[in-house]
Amino acid sequence: MGRQRKQRRQSHGSAWHWKQTDCWYYTMPGSKKRVALFDEKGERIRGRENKEAAEVALAKERVAWSDDAAPGPGSGQWLVARVCSDYIQYCEQGLAKGEISKSHRENTVRWLNDLCSYCGALPVVQLKKGHVTKWIEDHTTWKSSETRRGVIAVVLAAFNRAEELFSVANPLKGLKKPKPKPRLNSISPEDEEEIYGATEDRFKEFLFAAIHTGLRPFCELARITADDIEESPRGMMWRVYSSKTKKTRKIPVRPDVAELTRKLMKSAPKGSGSPIFRNTQGNPWKPTTGVVRFIAIRDKLGWSDDPVRSKYSCYTCRHTFAHRMLSGYWTEGAGCSIETLAELIGDTPKVAFDHYGKEWGQHYQEPLWNAIGEGASPNSQSHRPPASRKTAGAEKENTEKRGSASSSKHRAPANGSSTTKKSKSGS
Repeated sequence: MGRQRKQRRQSHGSAWHWKQTDCWYYTMPGSKKRVALFDEKGERIRGRENKEAAEVALAKERVAWSDDAAPGPGSGQWLVARVCSDYIQYCEQGLAKGEISKSHRENTVRWLNDLCSYCGALPVVQLKKGHVTKWIEDHTTWKSSETRRGVIAVVLAAFNRAEELFSVANPLKGLKKPKPKPRLNSISPEDEEEIYGATEDRFKEFLFAAIHTGLRPFCELARITADDIEESPRGMMWRVYSSKTKKTRKIPVRPDVAELTRKLMKSAPKGSGSPIFRNTQGNPWKPTTGVVRFIAIRDKLGWSDDPVRSKYSCYTCRHTFAHRMLSGYWTEGAGCSIETLAELIGDTPKVAFDHYGKEWGQHYQEPLWNAIGEGASPNSQSHRPPASRKTAGAEKENTEKRGSASSSKHRAPANGSSTTKKSKSGS
């Protein structure tokens, strides 16, 4: 006798509890995909005892379903504006919980509201990738590939959420984002000194710390307080929390940064809650203030029309630190590994390599020569990025030292024989 088929306990469209996750779901008629149920706070409804709350949440979902047709993936009742509205509410809740940054919420609201004004009344099933592409191209101020990547990422996130939670088929799957550009711009030592001379002391101290630590200027460096400072036998260490990665890391800082920090801690001691690096009003540095200050510096130094210097910003300080670490700027040419750099700046090794190693390494190949024991070439200074150049005298002295060591240790014998010691029988 054949095995009797197990009867389904609930019909499609009913709320059901899944023991594995201890959450409540429903499956819409005509679909096999489970959809999680959420309470008014945006939290998943958990616990078998919360069946009533799950049924209430499901009843609210049914309001959106069509009365004359069974709901299914990509129902025409879902408009682009509804998808955007749902994601904006999700970001608002995430900001209140501290799970989403304020800048991400603000960008999401601005970009999705703009998309709604363009095609918000369009049913999701009629939305095409060409609509989004045309919308982005119409914004002539979105010139940067990073800006366009951010816009597309937010739009995709909104439609991915609608598909995951409400089984609304995502019509934008496969929409390509511009490739990320490597961080090749660095501030040279000469330009660094000019920048310091063109601004007031508070901003100068902030930029100095940014260049010499590589921290993200506003979500990390601007939030450092005396409570995050630790003194160890080997030197000062900072405990850095990033609102971008939601992670905390502990990094050592250079002696010159430690000296500056101790001086500034006198006016912002432990327990005060005041940031170490403050603006002239005694408040933390903010992105808008930093942008205005740096634009003023570029205008004062006449760099606005310079193809390289006109792109300098507060974030260029972070790129400068990365390039100097890789090139051994502070260690007599002994550059650090990508893994070490990633730990210092709070990136994954892959991201650090994509941003600072892969493309930039094609412009600065000195580590490749050092890796095979050939040292620096006589013209190696011309191949170094501006941020890693030292004084001509020091560079020449280091080159001569490496050259002499290379000639004595790595030069192949003229007769092609090995360099092992002669045996007693052969002497």
